[in-house]
Amino acid sequence: MGTGAAAGTFAGLGGLDAELTPLIGRRTETARIARLLSGARLVTLSGPGGVGKTRLALRVAADAERSAFPDGVYVAELADLRDPELLAPSVLGTLDVADPGHPGADAAAVLAARLRERRALLVLDNCEHLVDACARLTDALLRAAPGLRVLATSRQPLGIAGEQVFPVEPLPVPDAWAGHGLRDLSGNPAVALFVDRAAAVLPGFTLTRPDAAAVAELVRRLDGLPFAIELAAARIRSLTPQEILERLSDRFALLTGGSSVAADRQRTLRALIDWSHELCTGRERLLWARASVFRGGFDLESLERVCADVELPPAALLDALDGLVARSIVNCRHVQGRSHYHMLETVREYGHERLAASGSLDALRGRHRDRYAELTARAGREWFGPRQVDWFTRLRLDHPNLRAALGFCLERPGQARAGLALAVSPRHYWMTAGLLSEGRHWLSQLLAADHAREGGDSDGDGDDDGAAGPDAAVRVQARVTDTYLRILQGDPDADVRQALAACEAAAEQGGHRRESAWVWHHHGILAVWREDYAGAVDLFARARTEFHALGCLDAALECRVKFAIAHACGGETAVAEEACGEVEAAARAHGESWLHGMALLARALLALRADAPADATAHARAAIARLRPFQDWWDVAMCVEVIAWSTRDDPRRAARLLGVLHLLWESLGGRLGAAPFMRAQHLRLDAAVREALGAAAFDREFRRGARATVDEAMAHVLDDPAGVPGLTKRESQVAELVAEGLTNKDIAARLTIAQRTAENHVERILGKLGLASRTQLAVWTYEQRGGPARGPRRPGPTVRSPVD
Repeated sequence: MGTGAAAGTFAGLGGLDAELTPLIGRRTETARIARLLSGARLVTLSGPGGVGKTRLALRVAADAERSAFPDGVYVAELADLRDPELLAPSVLGTLDVADPGHPGADAAAVLAARLRERRALLVLDNCEHLVDACARLTDALLRAAPGLRVLATSRQPLGIAGEQVFPVEPLPVPDAWAGHGLRDLSGNPAVALFVDRAAAVLPGFTLTRPDAAAVAELVRRLDGLPFAIELAAARIRSLTPQEILERLSDRFALLTGGSSVAADRQRTLRALIDWSHELCTGRERLLWARASVFRGGFDLESLERVCADVELPPAALLDALDGLVARSIVNCRHVQGRSHYHMLETVREYGHERLAASGSLDALRGRHRDRYAELTARAGREWFGPRQVDWFTRLRLDHPNLRAALGFCLERPGQARAGLALAVSPRHYWMTAGLLSEGRHWLSQLLAADHAREGGDSDGDGDDDGAAGPDAAVRVQARVTDTYLRILQGDPDADVRQALAACEAAAEQGGHRRESAWVWHHHGILAVWREDYAGAVDLFARARTEFHALGCLDAALECRVKFAIAHACGGETAVAEEACGEVEAAARAHGESWLHGMALLARALLALRADAPADATAHARAAIARLRPFQDWWDVAMCVEVIAWSTRDDPRRAARLLGVLHLLWESLGGRLGAAPFMRAQHLRLDAAVREALGAAAFDREFRRGARATVDEAMAHVLDDPAGVPGLTKRESQVAELVAEGLTNKDIAARLTIAQRTAENHVERILGKLGLASRTQLAVWTYEQRGGPARGPRRPGPTVRSPVD
């Protein structure tokens, strides 16, 4: 389309300019917008700059049926119009009607008269800088012309009665944890857009395996924003995808060179965001800059704690936030009755530049660090209880903010000890989240920085942990936690024993009794690794006694469940059963999930020892149901090991489960391929299945498990249904969980995805199937399965254990 005030006019479909490039990845949106227009008289496509609102509106207009708008479709492009008094005359020009000669009411009256008897569609493109004038004109026209429909594009809604707002989202990007298979990536809309636009400037360009990972990461870093992806693709003339990715740290300098016939604001990424910045009030600009210290998203409470002050008091902050949401600078999602906000990374980086230029960056980052130190400390205090899964989910959603806070502590002199406190609370976060390598990275870096700050030690062991007091205790706790992560990643036995000895000496010297008890627990884990179950039992019992004396019930129960596992593997089964029952009763009483899952794992090991494969499988699946929301792949892997051994009579399934185990252990980033005390059993199973299937068949099934996504792997482990007709695998999983009655939050926890992702999947499924509600989706899912058309079932675990 042209860029003048009256960019295009067409009666029926005859005058719309032809598209010069294909519209990619918007089929579902165009269908949903068309359905909205069939029932609403004003539909506004709202979203950030560069998301593709104009292209989407023009496609809907081009696809409009003659029977729906027999009197024409008219497009008014308003980006270059600055004077609101000229709005009505400019729109009038799209109807090929002569300007009445004077602005304002006369032009509006002529326009209303011309449209009064028409069944037509009027597209008002780029209304955000004239939003009040566009609202007044649109309201007047809709009142005067009952057959008129208006399709507007704007970075903020017009805000008049009857308006249906359609938020235009960026294109979906590949999941960060997914593989980079060419077939899957080629079907991703953001990747497809990059490839299409790159081929336009470099004929013959195609997606190749060496470039696949870089292209996937590139479109993720660009948030799936079509305009930014197109600018990046234009650089393919002189840079490889990897080189573009490496230079993305200065995206505003890199992403230039838009169409030479486009408006100035559409030629560079910076100009596009400058346009949004100019439309904001002073306080909105201030909040935009300050909110850029958040990574990944934030809630209102965190925003107020970090960004509010005398210059921006809470009431003014709330108004500024509302303005930024209205202008599509900040996106808002309602999650379980609360609002969660985030900015596209491109928008955030623009604000971050402004914050740095203001000289307030360090102060805001310090307040940001303090906020997340407070949150993690509270999570640690409330970890053992009914909010355990909620806290874990919140910390996982806030993980980018935790990283930013830890990075600040590492970068700024004198902040390392505060970083250590942040990194060890809650204690089990790195283990349950399957982030062993990252936990070790932060702990080792912060320990080194803190040691350098202290200027060495007095006892020559390379550390300064002997002092008493809470400040010194944090350092000892960090060292003990770091050593435990090393154990779980399979570091050499001699190395971790030496590290534990140093931790024990520091804990005893400083009188840190709790850390001494954790050292005994860790020695117990090493004893289990060596299959010294009697020694492990004694160590766990000793640690449990100390934790009880200190009033640490959760730690005492963890030692009790490890005591049960040691007995289940090589001790007295009756004692193990008694310990499992004790842990399960306490977990139920406190509404706790993770230790309950560990007790079920112990029961699975007991059933395996009793040669009761069906019971072992049921217990292991029940354990996975409780452990999976935490993404605790270490303990999930032990459950899968039990299930694999229990299905040894089905060698194809066992081979695939062995592949799943390979996937899980690889994800943990260590040296292990099986839990050390299960290694001999694992090797026996591997040899038996290879012999039963033959090398070729074994490798084929093993690869199916090893190359699966985590969702696919868990579906196979749990024997989930293969899928729902008409939907992708992920959409099928979401539809099944909706049919079970799970909320978006529950679905996110079950599938270990972000809650926003779950919400997007549900919306996309409803749009794809033309359904209006979750209840309709549940009924449809049951019908597709050949079952009765009934309402959702109550949520529950996929497989229930006999002891659950």
